Amino acid sequence: MPVWCCRCSLAGHFRNYSDTETEGEIFNSLVQYFGDNLGQKVKAMPLVEETSLLEDSSVTLPVVVIGNGPSGICLSYMLSGYRPYLSSEAIHPNAILHSKLEEGRHLSIVDQDLEYLSEGLEGRSSNPVAVLFDTLLHPDADFGYDYPSVLHWKLEQHHYIPHLVLGKGPPGGAWHNMEGSMLTISFGNWMELPGLKFKDWVSSKRRNLKGDRVMPEEIARYYKHYVKVMGLQKNFRENTYITSVSRLYRDQGEGDGQDRNISTQHLQIEKSKLIKRNWEIRGYQRVADGSHVPFCLFAENVALATGTLDSPAHLEIEGEDLPFVFHSMPEFGAAIGKGKLRGKADPVLIVGSGLTAADAVLCAYNNNIPVIHAFRRRVTDPSLIFKQLPKKLYPEYHKVYHMMCTQSYSVDSTLLSAYTSFPEHHVLSFKPDMKCILQSISGLKKIFKLSAAVVLIGSHPSLSFLKEQGCYLGHNSSQPITCKTNPVEIDAYTYECVKEANLFALGPLVGDNFVRFLKGGALGVTRCLATRQKKKHLFVERGGGDGIA
Repeated sequence: MPVWCCRCSLAGHFRNYSDTETEGEIFNSLVQYFGDNLGQKVKAMPLVEETSLLEDSSVTLPVVVIGNGPSGICLSYMLSGYRPYLSSEAIHPNAILHSKLEEGRHLSIVDQDLEYLSEGLEGRSSNPVAVLFDTLLHPDADFGYDYPSVLHWKLEQHHYIPHLVLGKGPPGGAWHNMEGSMLTISFGNWMELPGLKFKDWVSSKRRNLKGDRVMPEEIARYYKHYVKVMGLQKNFRENTYITSVSRLYRDQGEGDGQDRNISTQHLQIEKSKLIKRNWEIRGYQRVADGSHVPFCLFAENVALATGTLDSPAHLEIEGEDLPFVFHSMPEFGAAIGKGKLRGKADPVLIVGSGLTAADAVLCAYNNNIPVIHAFRRRVTDPSLIFKQLPKKLYPEYHKVYHMMCTQSYSVDSTLLSAYTSFPEHHVLSFKPDMKCILQSISGLKKIFKLSAAVVLIGSHPSLSFLKEQGCYLGHNSSQPITCKTNPVEIDAYTYECVKEANLFALGPLVGDNFVRFLKGGALGVTRCLATRQKKKHLFVERGGGDGIA
């Protein structure tokens, strides 16, 4: 049960409320929805002003999910009571796994031992539950097979765990902001969420399916439709921006129920005297007139599903903030769309060796804009993403890789008219006169005049609402959180942060960049929360509590 600041437009029962509505009417509408789940005690809880003291944080919303992309959507689906079971006629191609599934056929996967089921499985994720769930949804997908899922889903409403999913835009997250002219790297059916086949949905939207790969805007529409058709809208809030997520602590032995937000320094001094309580989430919602309406709510658990596209990585060099230097495909695409680079004789510099950089190369190449392509790796580096993509399925990316290998710069040659690659080079600086300095691995420097530069070397999540920018949650607490090199450190089976109880992370934050694998995070979190909820109910039934979960 959230305790909202009175001025927050989120406080209405899934609607905006007018100034003529009283606090009591607003609160009663919340009680009507959440009361049955949280017990009658909520009716005695007053709303609190943003500036008032927190009188009692014992009645809280069980879960707040930050991020409404596919990770947050899938988690909401499972928290809403949808449960996966082994289909009656399904036979998994992995005989050992199938034998384990048969042992618990009468149970949903959520109620089974995920560590036992995951044992011995291998896949393209370092998280065992992600590999397990992927092989149940897409058996032997990495071997090129298109076997149907061995699971079927049931809605069991008694398993519903009240929660809110907060996102900056519509459900689908960053998919609504991706460059629309490019195909997704994954097949359409790998992008789908449980219970709604992507092919069935997309076939109702367009007649001709030219291939298995699809456009990002189709994926974005699918995710938005998914939330609606699965009846999840009541859990979602759009246009919300989180400014602070912090722990509330309570002195041991205090009987007045008063919680405090205490500094890290104070914590170190009085750590033995304090016990952790609930989370306080503060932020604002942007409303139709552009104004910001602040809110404050409390949660027993917080799930981080923010993805990693919030903050593009920078080279951290001189001149990188000059106006001709871009750091995203939408920026670059907008410049091309507005004709700013049309007819320019000077090339565009593209920095990076990943798929987004390859997208930028294709975008420039297809618009007859000459390209200088600089990257630090050798073209024979086995870790290049192109080495992992079958040529038949990804011909456009292999076209870029072929050019990277065959059209590289040498001291004795000049720039080629359409594309020139600079392997094992890095940018030293950008200059106001639109020149850049490249340096090779041998130390040789070269100056080029540019029409624009596009730096596409990855991105970082924005966890500015957490203490220490969330760095303390990573495997290396002295470095920022990144998907590849420093993901959030979690329990492998519950997805709970190792360094912060009741805080969960899933998706790219824990290294699962592909949609097909991030769904495992939703399974792990749901099992953990459902197990704890059962223990609480048993505790209450035996007379050990006051009925408030």
